[in-house]
Amino acid sequence: MTTEQALAGRTMIMSGGSRGIGLAIGIAAARQGANVVLLAKTDLPDPRLPGTIHTAAAEIEEAGGQALAVVGDVRDEESVARAVEQAVERFGGIDICVNNASAIALASTEELPVKRFDLMTSIQLRGTYLLTRACLPHLREGTNPHILSLSPPLNLSPQWLGAHPAYTLAKYGMSLLTLGWAAEYAEHGIAANCLWPETLIATAAVQNLLGGDAAIEKARTPEIVADAAVAILGRPARECTGNTFVDVDVLREAGVTDLRQYGGTGTLEYDIFVDPPA
Repeated sequence: MTTEQALAGRTMIMSGGSRGIGLAIGIAAARQGANVVLLAKTDLPDPRLPGTIHTAAAEIEEAGGQALAVVGDVRDEESVARAVEQAVERFGGIDICVNNASAIALASTEELPVKRFDLMTSIQLRGTYLLTRACLPHLREGTNPHILSLSPPLNLSPQWLGAHPAYTLAKYGMSLLTLGWAAEYAEHGIAANCLWPETLIATAAVQNLLGGDAAIEKARTPEIVADAAVAILGRPARECTGNTFVDVDVLREAGVTDLRQYGGTGTLEYDIFVDPPA
């Protein structure tokens, strides 16, 4: 998207990232010369899903960055501490924290098993909190430090509040935490922003849970979110914080007007929590 190297030499730590949007962000950051640390559970291949943390690290290095794969669970405090420690030991610090890991279940309240509720809240809320908290001492010393959470604008329309309250709680919780950090760490110059896609994104989750090939035809590629992410992370931290961005708005501000490169062969479908224009 850009020839700028705003992320060159900066170190990003990300939860998840073995595939999908997280991997695309890692690759886009690597193309600008970033160091990328992944904390994920995908040590071994899963026949249902492509990629592991190790194949992701290899792709990131092929794109021009340095990668470190740390096998662990973002819900586990010791795993998070180990990942942060290894990132600092390998690269000398942390400049960017990306909260990407997430679980999705769109069932109604009575149909959603409690264990799925626990899974979503523990990954999205506990995991986001643990990783960001562990990074904050290093972000204070970092270069143009940013926190970026893959979470939505706080759309309080009854349409969204009533659709799948448990998932909504988990994702809005990520956004609330991030906006809270924007206020809490403003004096320290640490940016904290959220990013969400305007449309469905062609990931395994969309393929498997939201409609198969028909949904993929209505989706853009993960690269649209990745390009928006690196655009945000390249902005001055003191001037860009406390926002809930939508990917297309970020790209338009960056001068990208032709979005056809990001795919979608059918009529695009708006993502959860995004209202179509009136």
